[in-house]
Amino acid sequence: MSRGRRKIAVIGAGNVGATCAFVLAQKKLGDIVMLDIYEGFAKGKALDMSQDGQVLNYDGNITGTANYEDISDSDVVVVTSGFPRQPGMSREDLIGKNAEIIKQVGEGIKKHAPNSVVIMVTNPLDLMTYHMWKVTGFPKERIIGQAGVLDSARMTHFVAKEVGCNEEDVQAMVLGGHGDTMVPLPRYTTCGGIPITQLLDEETIDAISKRTAGGGGEIVKLLERGSAFYAPGSAAAIMAESVLNDRKRLIPASAYLNGEYGLNDIFIGVPIILGANGVEKIIELELTENELGSLQGSANFYKSQLTDILGY
Repeated sequence: MSRGRRKIAVIGAGNVGATCAFVLAQKKLGDIVMLDIYEGFAKGKALDMSQDGQVLNYDGNITGTANYEDISDSDVVVVTSGFPRQPGMSREDLIGKNAEIIKQVGEGIKKHAPNSVVIMVTNPLDLMTYHMWKVTGFPKERIIGQAGVLDSARMTHFVAKEVGCNEEDVQAMVLGGHGDTMVPLPRYTTCGGIPITQLLDEETIDAISKRTAGGGGEIVKLLERGSAFYAPGSAAAIMAESVLNDRKRLIPASAYLNGEYGLNDIFIGVPIILGANGVEKIIELELTENELGSLQGSANFYKSQLTDILGY
């Protein structure tokens, strides 16, 4: 990423993709290309954002396209394209619908941005991240799923409200799949360095953990049409920033495991160091038997779907 100006591609110009592009623009990280099958949709949003440059003081080029050639030489590609969840629909219901989309997107990335780091947002997140890895054939370090950043941010919000403290002082840790089987870790969730197990009672912590796991579904139900996009789009942008600026953030994300936590050949949410090369290190936490069992259970749930539905 030393060659001149950086370039970020955002695939899918819907609410999540557009939010991601908007946050990236404000962070002045480089030129942004939004790609969507509806070219006017991408171009219109790009033009609207471009006209906000003077107001919010950013100067990157923001363009829209339907042509994969326009993502050539992107340093980071954020993939948000796919069908959104509808009320009553689980992330897993989306598997068949989104697998074909990701196949097409992955082939476009492989051809035109072969050296990029890919950040996946499309649901079901852990399955689509694995699918993208297979389609592109990229090194496992360069394919990362955006899950834990969002899930931890949701838990952070709920914890801060209960403790009555500023959200900036809360650090939450949520592992596992990006779905109902996710694994919030109260022992590793702190306020000003103090574990929340010393600040909140067990019943309150259990309620926060359940609300975190159902955080996306709660928003889908409230919206009635569509799903969350401000927090997911922003979380993906923060991950892109960590890659582009080699920030080496320690964050939970969906990464490929090869023996860590007793798991193999699966993308699942674990703590990682995220830098210019993608996943630079996987952190193995000391987990209780229950915590490890929950993480392995979450992974095995998705592993069975990889085999039964996607044929891996």
